[in-house]
Amino acid sequence: MKRLIPLVFAAVASLVTPAAAQSPVVVELFTSQGCSSCPPADKLMHELAKRDDVIALALHVDYWDYIGWKDEFADPAYAKRQRGYAVAAGRRSIYTPQMIINGQADIVGARPMELSRLISDYSDKSSPITLAVTRSGDQVKIVAQSAEPSGPLVVQILRYTPERTSRITRGENAGHTITYANVTEGWKILQQWDGATDLTIDADAPGDKPVVVMVQQGVDGPILAAAQIR
Repeated sequence: MKRLIPLVFAAVASLVTPAAAQSPVVVELFTSQGCSSCPPADKLMHELAKRDDVIALALHVDYWDYIGWKDEFADPAYAKRQRGYAVAAGRRSIYTPQMIINGQADIVGARPMELSRLISDYSDKSSPITLAVTRSGDQVKIVAQSAEPSGPLVVQILRYTPERTSRITRGENAGHTITYANVTEGWKILQQWDGATDLTIDADAPGDKPVVVMVQQGVDGPILAAAQIR
């Protein structure tokens, strides 16, 4: 059964001439170590993480911490992001596990067939945004162009740890040791972009963890382009 929480109570390189482009499909999983319904979805993320056409991101939320186990990977900002998606879609609650595909479609729980269909649907769609990301030491260069004005757009960067394991001793998953895929961290907005001019950003990305860059309509609208460096 999915876990619900009312919103009112929720804690919170050069590029060619721009043309329609293809981009990996972004799958965001909102999950929690304190949710007994989440492990099947957490397991599915390991398969998604292997795909080159998908950017799989596990966003651990903190609003189930009160029921006995504090999620070690949770960030209140992810619950805020999930609430933004809910408001944009007209939903009255947020829940775990939930998958958001390209900032638009959502899936309750772990439904491989439905997820596969949505990934295929979004893979077939072209984007007006062409995005290239390169890395040199602790710096990431982001270059983007748009075939048409698409603003206001938000350029975001984040990193993730490919695998993190947690031994859970309390709460609904007590007694289980679970390995999570692509645990997200360090999510931040770099800048807004109107899409009318070419974009070049040099961003700090210290360390060797994978980096993801996304161009999104607002902070809770469709994801128009994404790229990762593993």
